[in-house]
Amino acid sequence: MPETPDPHPYTPAEPQYPTTPSAPTYPTAPPTYPGSPAPQYPTTAAPQYPTASTPQYPTAPPPPYPGATPDHPTAATAPQYPTAPASQYPTTPAPQYPPPPQYPRAAAPQYPAAPPPPHLQPTAPPHPAPSQVPQPAGPPFAAQAPQAAAPDDLDYRHLGSRVHVAAHQRGADATAVGRLVVHLPGALVSGVVVAAVGTAFGGTVGGWLAVLVWLASGGLVFHRPAELLFARKVLKLRAPSALELSRLEPVWREVTARAGIEAHTYELMVENSDELNASAVAGHVVSVTTYALNEIPSANLAAVLAHELGHHTGGHSWAGLLGYWYSLPGRVAWAVTKFLASVTVMVASRFSVLATGFLVLFMGMFFVFAVVGAWFVTIPLVLAPYLLAYAGRQGELRADQQAAALGFARQMTEVLHHLEAEEQGEAARAAAAGQRLERPGPLARLLSTHPDHATRLARLEPYLRTGL
Repeated sequence: MPETPDPHPYTPAEPQYPTTPSAPTYPTAPPTYPGSPAPQYPTTAAPQYPTASTPQYPTAPPPPYPGATPDHPTAATAPQYPTAPASQYPTTPAPQYPPPPQYPRAAAPQYPAAPPPPHLQPTAPPHPAPSQVPQPAGPPFAAQAPQAAAPDDLDYRHLGSRVHVAAHQRGADATAVGRLVVHLPGALVSGVVVAAVGTAFGGTVGGWLAVLVWLASGGLVFHRPAELLFARKVLKLRAPSALELSRLEPVWREVTARAGIEAHTYELMVENSDELNASAVAGHVVSVTTYALNEIPSANLAAVLAHELGHHTGGHSWAGLLGYWYSLPGRVAWAVTKFLASVTVMVASRFSVLATGFLVLFMGMFFVFAVVGAWFVTIPLVLAPYLLAYAGRQGELRADQQAAALGFARQMTEVLHHLEAEEQGEAARAAAAGQRLERPGPLARLLSTHPDHATRLARLEPYLRTGL
């Protein structure tokens, strides 16, 4: 496009120099250049600040800063913002919100220093010290926590690690062997009963097959799924919850570490009971009651678990269950025989006293001939309950010694004193109610599977003197 000539060409004016140095005269207007607007330079007069209508304020006021008062225009000239009036701006520092409520820490159980159980994490690192584990707080955890939290006073000297491995993880001491020997006559009678029943239904082949199947069934005592099924259905035990396992497993690992036993060899289970108790079942199950889990200190709980571990390492549990299983058919046959004999005598008594007398005499003579003719079987069967009770008492003393040897002599003594105090309290309550608890007689004490507390405490005295 051709350039349009400027109708007003620029003609520079002759500059006017001041005549006197004290009164300079500056040009009142800047020169104009062709093709561009003339810039507006300020004159010597006072500058004209924009009026209230000139500036364009934002549609919303800037956010206030804590601790500072915003500098806004006056009410006469300040624009009215649609979002909030000027009175809404804070003139004081930001409000202080109240801190979150502090929930009582007593409701949160003090569980031993331990990482989550193996099934909740890929690997199981060594357990930290109890002081290094932060204790959870707040409503979500407190809602799951038990009402009473037992103190964690256990010395985690191994922190879940194992300093040695025992040469024999499982075994059978003299008590376990004695139980098997005592159960042997009952097992022979049971074999005869099983063979007789098998022969009655399947002939000779059926009898031998029944005996073989019965003998092979004893292996279920060492089969972990069968043990767990027996523990759940017969003994009414259950698997521990995640919260219970977080307390139980670290204590168990410390006990097994001191004994040099693989912790995963055994299954931990819980019994819903308000009594201080624990049990060793079959070959792989260790259970504690909810009272023992939640109410007693961790060191005492470790002593109880060490006692049950002594039953397992000594073979008391599997020997007792195996002997009971192999003698069960004989027990059932004896119970059926007594029932039929009582029914026969009752029916005969309704018809004739003389017939009843002859029947009782015949049964007595049969029993005498059985005792004389097969004394090597009948006499052990008669003495078996007393011998098994004696083996049970010896097993309890050996398990106490196992717990003391692992460093829990003092804690085991405290547990026994606790049990003794409970018995005395029960006797006092019965006396206050006008009742009288009969003390067991000599025969009942011979049939007891647990020694009295005085005997157990006396056996622990040497370990207390040596500081174990």
